[in-house]
Amino acid sequence: MDIQYAGETLLPGQIGQFFIVLAFGASLLSAIAYFFASNSKEGERSWQRIGRIAFLSNWFAIIGIGVILFYLILNHYYEYYYVWSHSSKSLPVYYIISSFWEGQEGSFWLWAFWQALLGALLIWKAKSWENPVMAVVAFSQAFLTSMLLGVEVLGSRIGSSPFILLREATNLKESAPVIFADPENVKNYLKFIVDGKGLNPLLQNYWMVIHPPTLFLGFAAMIVPFAYGIAALWQKRYKDWIKPALPWTLFAVMILGTGIIMGSFWAYEALNFNGFWAWDPVENASMIPWLTLIAAVHVMIAYKNSGHAYFTAIALVFISFVLVLYASFLTRSGVLGETSVHSFTDLGMFGHLVLYNVVFLAIPVVLLVLRWKELPITTKDEETYSREFWLFIGSLVLTVACIQVIFSTSVPVFNKAFGTNFTPPIDKIKYYNQWQAPFAVIVTLVSGFAQYLKYRRTDARLFYSKLVSALIFSVVITAAVVYITKVYTNTMYIVLAFSCIFAILANAQILTQALGSRKKLAGSAVAHIGFAMLLVGALIAAATSESISINASNFIPVKDFEKTAKPGENIMLVLNEPKKMGKYTVTYTGDTTIAPNTFYELSFREIDDKTGEVKESFTLHPQVQVNETMGLIASPDTKHFLTKDIYTHITSAAIKEEHQDHEGHSDDENYKAPRIVKVAAGDTLHTSSGILKVGELNKQPTAKNLTIAKDDLALGLPVEVTVADKSYKAEPIFLMKGNNVFDFARKIDELGIKVRFSRVLPEEKKVELMVYEKPQQSKDWIVFTAKVFPYINLYWSGTVVMVVGFVMSILRRRKEAARTV
Repeated sequence: MDIQYAGETLLPGQIGQFFIVLAFGASLLSAIAYFFASNSKEGERSWQRIGRIAFLSNWFAIIGIGVILFYLILNHYYEYYYVWSHSSKSLPVYYIISSFWEGQEGSFWLWAFWQALLGALLIWKAKSWENPVMAVVAFSQAFLTSMLLGVEVLGSRIGSSPFILLREATNLKESAPVIFADPENVKNYLKFIVDGKGLNPLLQNYWMVIHPPTLFLGFAAMIVPFAYGIAALWQKRYKDWIKPALPWTLFAVMILGTGIIMGSFWAYEALNFNGFWAWDPVENASMIPWLTLIAAVHVMIAYKNSGHAYFTAIALVFISFVLVLYASFLTRSGVLGETSVHSFTDLGMFGHLVLYNVVFLAIPVVLLVLRWKELPITTKDEETYSREFWLFIGSLVLTVACIQVIFSTSVPVFNKAFGTNFTPPIDKIKYYNQWQAPFAVIVTLVSGFAQYLKYRRTDARLFYSKLVSALIFSVVITAAVVYITKVYTNTMYIVLAFSCIFAILANAQILTQALGSRKKLAGSAVAHIGFAMLLVGALIAAATSESISINASNFIPVKDFEKTAKPGENIMLVLNEPKKMGKYTVTYTGDTTIAPNTFYELSFREIDDKTGEVKESFTLHPQVQVNETMGLIASPDTKHFLTKDIYTHITSAAIKEEHQDHEGHSDDENYKAPRIVKVAAGDTLHTSSGILKVGELNKQPTAKNLTIAKDDLALGLPVEVTVADKSYKAEPIFLMKGNNVFDFARKIDELGIKVRFSRVLPEEKKVELMVYEKPQQSKDWIVFTAKVFPYINLYWSGTVVMVVGFVMSILRRRKEAARTV
């Protein structure tokens, strides 16, 4: 039983931990019961009943874990390490939701929740497939819930619990060294915890409320086609699994693809990537299984219609789920910590994650070996003029493209496993684009002309006659696009633009037929059109985007600015001083702080040179947050037009003191070196602005967001600066909490003065005062960059069209599956 320290609330955590154990035990029992139900004819119904009850108990326990964890976060129970690490009192409720799954434990819960929900649907819908399919799903659920256990077994820790107490966390020496190093402080440690560490500033965006749940639903959905494939080999129902698995496979592709695109929305709106895709290892890790599952869908359809490529279809389904697990290993083992901007740190689960990967790789491999001679593999070659042949070729190309991305992304894994010293690509965007563009050309071309082909065999003359018009129009439209975008010298850009336009036109032609007599082709045609629109939108936006914040001097007067940004693509603005930027006149008109963020107001005006009239006017509000460990975090703002976006973000700014109200951090670089003086009440100092007078110490100071406990020592030092007949007051604060020492600086904005009460000198009956002054005529300023992304709406609208196509295909395949028991 846990010892309860002062102020702790232990019961919710104890109940939550009970639910974790219940979830793990119930999922393991369900897997065992469904296994015996699949292998036993006599006791099948009894074992099936146990499996159902156990799995639904697991789902109930998963919900219980989530409810309790959210309750703890919402009510700021900082005695729990997860709550303290990922939330704070200043976060609004929607960011509190984001903090729920910011950490590994919360994201594992999210994955387990969706997998439990899908399992419950399978119990209801899987019919004759229920037992073997649910055995696989429940086994996967046992692995996921074991990630939350956080228990010691034979000296090794299994999983990481979200209900571990702050005082029991293993890395407290780094998190709160003074509080937990002193035994006298430990029993009353909660009085020293004023607030939590808060949510990572990069995640404080509304997309992060909906992006992770969507992405993890996609990950969870990948288990279903995998489970059907395993069940087919296990039960020797080799051909029957395609129909019931296909709607689930399409659903997984649709949801995971939507989640990935939501991530690119987040990157575009919240990160200073200057774009929507950066080929970050974590982005790659989520995209790879999506592409392999797309390949699997097409080969499954080819097998269903022609009987060809059975092994390829089932192998791609297996590989896709294993790649999901591999992606989880990459992002959660800590192996990408130095190469990715948003991977998780290692929580000691490296071996646990490896085991999850190995087990679910071994299961299909063993079954394939055992059943190899019985598999319905045809030895007859596909006809070149057949749809199944080109579906196979397109899927093969997608798979090769994924292998290239996997290999490059896994460089840190190779280095750690084999002691090598390979260097990841320096310019990732250029590196991956060069490799992936040829693959994209082939895939889009195949997605276009394969629609004109029939299964098994197509008349060659009929095929070419249908193809001619699409090719001619594609050439004409491509020429127009190249002329408009003025990218004449980039051959790969021209070829890829042609292939995407051809795919759109070819599938649009098929869609017109589908609206008549061939309705079953509508879903695939719409999905292919959306995918091609997405690609061509990304292509045009990336190839023709340009910086409009051109700085001809190539110099920004901010220390070491060139080390973090390009001076030639950044403009410095002084408050209320307009500056010409291309066709716009831009003015920094003010800023507003809504803690912890500061929103800067940038006025853009296009003025007619002849008449002086304002032709266009809009305002953007890029924001920054000063983070204790990450420095200045910028979130962009974008003006959306029909044919372009204007994207801006702050690269440097004169940070105000209210952004820096915490120990040892200030905007010192905006001031001259401080004067450090020993003063007593009544002393005066001469400053460049006026006379500064020191008042009597205030033994009961108050400050916003500052909690002063009974045993704390807090002192305020009132100062008054007199200029002519006006006076300005400030009161810096000195605070001792146990063995911790804090000081809170105060600023007089009108005079460009900041004062810090840094030490108490009782022997001399004086205190130490630090006086900072801005250089004369220093004003508030910002440095920002602005880019134009032409036709970026093609990218976003392509996503919507693609999802609509998937929904249409899912509905069609569900009708087909309903006829299969």
